[in-house]
Amino acid sequence: MKKMDRQAALPSGNLWPSVRGGITLVSASPRRADLLRQIGARFSVLPPEHGVERMTSLEPEEVVRKLAEEKTRSVGEKGEGRVLLAADTVVVLDGRILGKPRDPREAAEMLSALSGRGHKVVTGVSVLDRRSGRHASGVEVTRVRFRTLTAGEIEAYVETGEPSDKAGAYGIQGVGALLVERIEGCYFNVVGLPLARTREVLRSVVCAQAG
Repeated sequence: MKKMDRQAALPSGNLWPSVRGGITLVSASPRRADLLRQIGARFSVLPPEHGVERMTSLEPEEVVRKLAEEKTRSVGEKGEGRVLLAADTVVVLDGRILGKPRDPREAAEMLSALSGRGHKVVTGVSVLDRRSGRHASGVEVTRVRFRTLTAGEIEAYVETGEPSDKAGAYGIQGVGALLVERIEGCYFNVVGLPLARTREVLRSVVCAQAG
């Protein structure tokens, strides 16, 4: 049987929008880039120009939305893509935002707090058309429950180094999958980029751009 041509297997415009001038993913996250490659999207990558501060006075959904918007605006005219795409993800436990752990000790504290309990993973997605100035954003929420972890399991997981650059100190796409009992909602959101929501936000900008 003839092997399917990879180019032909890439999504059509009916599945993933074709963007004139290209897309720049404003992110330092390899996981977000991997998810876009997984669906065959064409894009370039540009890290945010500067760090962003958490806005603790706002609800988590507004925090991630505003931070994603700030990332798209942080790069100015840098990057090749006409359309900028950014996202920001946090873990929320009892209304408290858990970002990336500062060190192994804090990672262990986060995992201990999540053990045997449910939490939310909240991602804000922002898309900006630099030429027209048109912008759209959206938020995705997934509920995740951890199984009860032993102190030894937490220590072993921290020693893998996987928690160090991840909100909530775990990665569901890696060894961290062994910590999760169940999820309700978008799996890709927990990885860092809710693909269906991203498509929806992107289309709202691209369709207006085409019109």
